[in-house]
Order: sequence, then structure tokens, then C-alpha cells
Amino acid sequence: MKLIRHLRQAKIAYGQVMTVSFSPALDAAIRSLPQRYPGPGGAVAVLHRGEVIIRHSWGYANAERRLPFTPSTLFRMCSITKQFTCAAMLQNTAAPSELNKIISSRLPLLQGPHPNALHLAHNQSGLRDYWAVAMLHGAAIEGYFGDREAERVIRGTRSLQFSPGTSYSYVNQNFRLLSDALQDHTGRSFAEILQFSVFNPSGMERAILAAETRAMPDGTIGYEGSVSAGFRPAINNIWWTGDAGLAASLDDMIAWETFIDNGRDDSDSLYNRLSAPTSFENGTPAPYGFGLQHLNLHGKHVTAHGGALRGWRSHRLHVASERLSVVVMFNHMSPAQNAAAEILGSMLNAPAPPTRNAQTSRLPGVYREQETGLSARIDSLGENTLGLRYLMLPDALSNVSDTHAENGAIRLNLLQDCTVRMEHLKENRSTTLIAATDAGPIPADTETSELAGNYICDELDGATVTVSEQGGILYGGFSGMLGDGKMEPLQRLARDLWVLPCPRALDHTPPGDWTLSFERQNKQIIALRLGCWLARDLIYRPV
Repeated sequence: MKLIRHLRQAKIAYGQVMTVSFSPALDAAIRSLPQRYPGPGGAVAVLHRGEVIIRHSWGYANAERRLPFTPSTLFRMCSITKQFTCAAMLQNTAAPSELNKIISSRLPLLQGPHPNALHLAHNQSGLRDYWAVAMLHGAAIEGYFGDREAERVIRGTRSLQFSPGTSYSYVNQNFRLLSDALQDHTGRSFAEILQFSVFNPSGMERAILAAETRAMPDGTIGYEGSVSAGFRPAINNIWWTGDAGLAASLDDMIAWETFIDNGRDDSDSLYNRLSAPTSFENGTPAPYGFGLQHLNLHGKHVTAHGGALRGWRSHRLHVASERLSVVVMFNHMSPAQNAAAEILGSMLNAPAPPTRNAQTSRLPGVYREQETGLSARIDSLGENTLGLRYLMLPDALSNVSDTHAENGAIRLNLLQDCTVRMEHLKENRSTTLIAATDAGPIPADTETSELAGNYICDELDGATVTVSEQGGILYGGFSGMLGDGKMEPLQRLARDLWVLPCPRALDHTPPGDWTLSFERQNKQIIALRLGCWLARDLIYRPV
């Protein structure tokens, strides 16, 4: 693949915004964005060698008030905030370790080793994600969740999912803890810290910390829905800080990308420090560091991050070797990361993926992960593709054989004892999948009422799971210090292996399916092992 080196100087008008044409493939990709990713509005920017190639917006930031989406419209950048939090940490400490004691003080009940500031910045803390844990405490789907609620959930932490530094798990409060610690360390508000140490130096003139998710200062709205069902304003009632609080315009993000390119040759520049390679405790390279994902896209090393909340989608990526940057913003639920990847592909003249001969596989089935108790479902999606339901969203594995399948994040191998070895390539861990017995729909003679009852979790201060049978159907719901959550119908995967769907939650993307694995001794249920990828291996006991 060779980057297109020539620029055509003709000016092309997209709506009211002028841009420079880079190539026919890029022109086509940009022009088709509103049709391929339909919604109320959006914006996109492409930079090459520090120069703006595309600066384009369309549609409405607020359709009800007829406010157009422009390059100066403030947008909720969500988790893209994390790199800015880490930038503020690097700018306001001689070393991140200055924050370690403050971080530990906010986890007073945690037994064993405490994660340090670098563990947090690299998503290697071992903490369970607080948005997921909040659902186990009975948080309402669109309920209020502010600083007090966040502190209660975080301070209640008693154990970790893994030893700090040994693995990877995406955890939002890692970055909330960093921003809180920075406030204590400097004696200034996090909004002020961001303004003077990151926004002003990089020329982000309109960027602010917008902690409250209910509304934006300039009236911009995020939307749920679809073309067929219609779009409606999304309701959010959470407050966040270093994990996702950034509000910025397209022009602000252009300033950030320009700032990155200006410092490309300075090894001590802010973005070069942020994007430096990271590793796990055993020296294995890590896929995430200082709020940035490291990945290979179209054959190039890319640093990137996305942002998501109900009604908001954003993505930015940077290819240092080519001095390319792409920023995509949608005030609706379309996948901005896909759009950014397609735009990059059009600039790199990326070839279509090679076709492979059709392969069959013995991997499909229902499994239980031995180490965590989580469920894993493997289905055939057609020729040379398997679907794995294990993480928040289904994964497609396209490199398939009789006993093997993989993508860039997960590798599956069927072993001689009929277990499956699942290698989490980006998480520095391997686990064992055991085929579930009696998988499939409930047999006619199966008694499910024995599963009904209340189960309590000591780890979560007595939070409970209620399993109730209503008209022969099992339902489940969570209760705790944040209230009583919604009852959802349980889905049976196999005997004693069920899932409680969580398609909507406080944050987005939600936790996904919660696995409920009932454990028995002498045929009696003695425990319920509950978890999702973001919050694993919590033990509940029958009341």
C-alpha cells in the first residue's frame, strides 16, 4: 500500500464547508458518510502533514431547534477524554507515581496490592468497571449518577479481577481516579487543569470539561433511533470527569491533531510521550497506554480511541508514519470507528481482504470459561467466519479452520480433550472454555423454579440478585445501594448456565450479557457465580 502523495488543489464544497480534494476515493468516502451512517448530523476532519485536507460537517446539532451542525459545534467526545486526562497527568506531575498514595486512599477496603497511576493510565488496574458494577447495585437505566454515587461504588472495592500490571481490562473509573487524584495533588479543579495544561497549549479554543451529560452548553443533542423508527433525543443523567467529560468542536480536534504533528520530531513532546509503547509486568507489549489504543490498521501502526454514550459516537486516529489523522463525530448511534477506518483505507488505497476457500469448524457451541465462569457462545456466520459472544459485543473471527479461529484480539484452538483454549491476545492472558452440558432450549421436563430466589454478594456490600419465576418464565434483577433495577427475562444457555441481558445501562456501550452460573453441591445450589467482561467473577450466595 502506498499513500497517495499528490493533492489536487480544486476546492470542493460540502454543504457550507470548503475543503481540499485529496483523491477520488477519499472524496467518495466523505460524500457518502451521511447516507452510509444516517442520523441527525455529523462532522469529519482529515489532516495530512499537519494540513487540513477535509473539514466537513452536515445536518443538525439540534433538529428540534434547527441548530446546524458546524465545525464549531461543541460535541461530547466521551472516552476520547482519557488521553487528555493522561496528558494532564504528565503535564502536572514530575512522575505519575506522585499520585499513587492519593489513589490508594480512595480504595480503602481493597485487600492486597493496590493499582498505581500507571496501571490506571494503561487499563491494567484489575478494577471492575464502575458503570457495570453500578448496575449490580440496582442503578436505574437512565437514573441520576453523580459524584456521590461514583465515590460510593469506587470506595466499596474489596478485590480485583487480576493482579495490577498483569492483564488488560477497559475500566472507566481508572481515569476518574486519575482526575480526582490530580485535583487533590494540584489543589485545582480538573476543568482548570485541562484548560491550562492541555487545551490552551494545543490551541483547543472552545474545549471544556462538560461533566453533566444531560445537556450541552450550546444546545447540541445526541439522538437514539434509526431512519426506520425515527430519531429521538437520548436521555443521560450521569456525571463524569477524567473518564469521559471532554466537550470539543471539530475545530478543537483539528487543533489537537495539528499540535500532534507539530511535535512529531520532539521525543519529549506531549503526544510522543502519550503514545510511547507500553508493556505488561512480564514485558509483553500492551495494546493500550495513557488513554490510547495501539493497533494495526490497513498495515499501519495506529494510535486511536473512540467515544460513546447514548446518542453520541466519535473516533479519532493518528498514523504517525504517514502523518495522517482522521476525526469522526456522529450525534447518533452509528459506529464512528468504522467510518474512520474506511476513510483511512481510502487514503491508503487499502486493498480488499483476500478471499479464502470455504472452511468448516468444530468450534461452534456453548461454553463456560473455567477461570471466570463467563459464558461464551460460538456460532457459524457463514463461510470462513465464526461469531463469538463473550465480550460486550459479538466478535467476528474470520481466520477459520476445523479446530482454529482468530481475529486481532482473540484466538481459539480446539484441544484433544474437547476443551477450547481461548487466548486473549491483547489482554496478556489465556483461558479454558469448557463445553456446557445440556445446551439449548429448556427441555420440557426441566424444573426451573429451584433456581428462583434471592442471592447476596458480600463483595458488593450485600447487593442482591433476585431470580423470579413468572408464568413459567425466569426473570432476574439487581438490587443494592442504588435501588432496584429492572427485571429482565433470563435466557437459558445450558443447565445451570443462564444470561441476563443488559442492552441498556447507565453508560454506553452497556455491560452486555451478565452470565449467571449456578453452582451445586449434592444437587443443591450453593452459589451463583455472576459476571460480565467488564466485571468478572462475583460470588453470590443463596439467602
